[in-house]
Amino acid sequence: MTQASTIASRPLRIGVVGVGVMGSNHARVLAGLPGAELTGVADPDAKQADFVARTLNCAAVPDIHGLLGLGVDAITIAAPTHLHREVALAAIARGVHVLVEKPIASTVEEGREIIDAARAKGVTLMVGHVERFNPAVEAIKDAIRGEDILSIAITRVGPFPPRMSNVGVVIDLAVHDIDLIRWFTDSDIIEVQPQLASAVAEREDIALLQFRTASGVLAHINTNWLTPFKARNVTVATRRKYVMGDLLTRQVTECFGFQPDGSYSMRHLSVGHAEPLRSELLAFLQAISTGASPAVTGEQGVASLEVAIQCLETSSHQPPAARRVSVAV
Repeated sequence: MTQASTIASRPLRIGVVGVGVMGSNHARVLAGLPGAELTGVADPDAKQADFVARTLNCAAVPDIHGLLGLGVDAITIAAPTHLHREVALAAIARGVHVLVEKPIASTVEEGREIIDAARAKGVTLMVGHVERFNPAVEAIKDAIRGEDILSIAITRVGPFPPRMSNVGVVIDLAVHDIDLIRWFTDSDIIEVQPQLASAVAEREDIALLQFRTASGVLAHINTNWLTPFKARNVTVATRRKYVMGDLLTRQVTECFGFQPDGSYSMRHLSVGHAEPLRSELLAFLQAISTGASPAVTGEQGVASLEVAIQCLETSSHQPPAARRVSVAV
């Protein structure tokens, strides 16, 4: 009997590493998923770990080794990015399945090391690009399926997050949309033209990123931490359609039937109501139970990270005046 079939015959024992904002949500969702048992949460902040554990009726331990000692079958990693490699490799070495929040690791090399370890051990490795599971994103993907895509424009802006200290908007925000561009087009990004600036933060807080995919699609990402409100918008132009999506309100509109006189038809598309994180974690459990390739593979996670890092490195080669702007606000 395979490991996957053994797990399928009983609830999956799963733990969460890192119970800050995102990890606490992982634990909350996992505690209510059918076929899963939230066994424990791990965090060096004992007070926070104990609070989450008491709320969700599971064990609290200080680190990944404590979780492994509880006999977990799988973990999700929502710890700071610089810890992803260490935590993932420790779990994989014990044959434990892993979902690691984006970005998969601090560097491409670390990401590939995680992938190689998971492959050698035969465990499921999935990367947490939760935006793919947003019902509005899924509706956009369905609307453009089979279409000749011409361009994609994505806006992801909002206020500066106080929790953020070790990365800028490219790794924190734009990596979501780099993944979406690759997923929408089913194509690799082959050209990168970034414009970055640091206005009020130590790292880049404004990014205007332009891309070309191997399939010829032009794409643009506008992201910053200067906008006083959150906005998440996607537009996709194809030969026959123009699709607009608001990822926060989950409204998706399709323009079609373009006529020589400039007239066209418009309709609102049906969008589901599922919680993206719940859908993502269910997909992780499904991949474990079936042994199928996960919805977001380690290779896909590394590819998006590699493009994000290329944006940072390409910009760093520009003259300082073009790379960094100081603005009094």
